[in-house]
Amino acid sequence: MKGPLLLSMAFALAVPLAAVWAAAPAAVQVQVVDERGLPVRDAVVELAPNGGWRGGAIRFAWKPAMAQKSVAFVPGTLIVARGSSVAFPNLDSVRHSVYSFSKAARFEIDLYGRDQTRSQAFPIAGTVALGCNIHDQMRGYIRVVDTPFAGKTDQNGIVRLSGMAAGGHQLTVWHARARTPGGELKRALTVSAGSNSQKIALKLR
Repeated sequence: MKGPLLLSMAFALAVPLAAVWAAAPAAVQVQVVDERGLPVRDAVVELAPNGGWRGGAIRFAWKPAMAQKSVAFVPGTLIVARGSSVAFPNLDSVRHSVYSFSKAARFEIDLYGRDQTRSQAFPIAGTVALGCNIHDQMRGYIRVVDTPFAGKTDQNGIVRLSGMAAGGHQLTVWHARARTPGGELKRALTVSAGSNSQKIALKLR
C-alpha cells in the first residue's frame, strides 16, 4: 500500500505547486534597436494582458508632470495612465503655452509665466504630441496607457517590466520617429513565468 499512497501524496503536492508556478509573477526585458542594430532610447514599451488590464488603478513610480525648461519639454516623452492629470510647470524665464491637435487629446493652454503651473487631464489612451505656440522648436510627447506594465528604454535601448502574470499579452513599442502607422509596432507575446526577453528592431525616420 505504500507505493500507491506515496504516489497519491506526490500528485496532491504537484497540483498546488503547478498552480503556484502558473500564477508566479513574470518579468520581461525588451531591447529596442534601429535598423543598424544601435540602441533606441526613449522608446515606450507597453505590455497589456489579453482581454485588458483588470487589476485596478494604475500608478507609476514617476510624477505625471512635464516641465518647460531651457525652452524644451522635460521629459521629452512622458508615460501616464489613462485618466491622469498632467502638470506643466514653467521653469523658464519666458512665457510658454501648451497645445495639442492629437486625436487622443485636443486642447490649448494659454501663455503663462515662470514658476506658474497649468494642468490637463488625459482620459483617452494613445499618443499626444505637444507644442508651444511661441516656440516652434518645442516638441513633447505624452503616451497615455491602459496598462501598468509600461516604461521607456534607457541609453542601451533596454526596459525591464515586471509583475505581470504568465500568459498571453500584446506588446506595443512606440517611438516618435518610428516609420510605422502611429509610430507603433505591435506583436502578440506569450509570457512565461520567470524571466523573458525580447529584441525589437524599429525603422526610424
